[in-house]
Amino acid sequence: MSADIPQIDPLDGLRAPQDPDCDVFLTGTVFLDIIFTGLDSAPVRGTESWARGMGSSPGGVANMATALARLGLHTSLAAAFGDDHYGEYCWDALEQGEGIDLSRSHTVRGWHSPVTVSMAYEGERTMVSHGHEAPALPTTASPEAPA
Repeated sequence: MSADIPQIDPLDGLRAPQDPDCDVFLTGTVFLDIIFTGLDSAPVRGTESWARGMGSSPGGVANMATALARLGLHTSLAAAFGDDHYGEYCWDALEQGEGIDLSRSHTVRGWHSPVTVSMAYEGERTMVSHGHEAPALPTTASPEAPA
């Protein structure tokens, strides 16, 4: 969990030793989200548009995992991460930055991370995504974190 966010545990005092090691278990696809803000209008075909703002963060199921972790719930996420820089960034942001348990997640060698580009203008947003479904893990495989 980030040092500047106070740690709150809404279930402290309610947990028993026999309870699961997490309050919430999620699974799904993690995207790298790139968000452009401050566009005056929708991009026009054949032209270049400039945004006044930009951000990036893990997206997809990571949005829900992050929200739950920030509420103080012990959150565990099982997801595939690409072995590219995007996957490493998302893994680190979720595990180190948000305190999300990724012990049930894995890195897929040779698979690139799904990406969504979002453009916000006129109170709306338009998104373009790219990705391929992660290959299934062999039943004997063990999860592995990025190097």
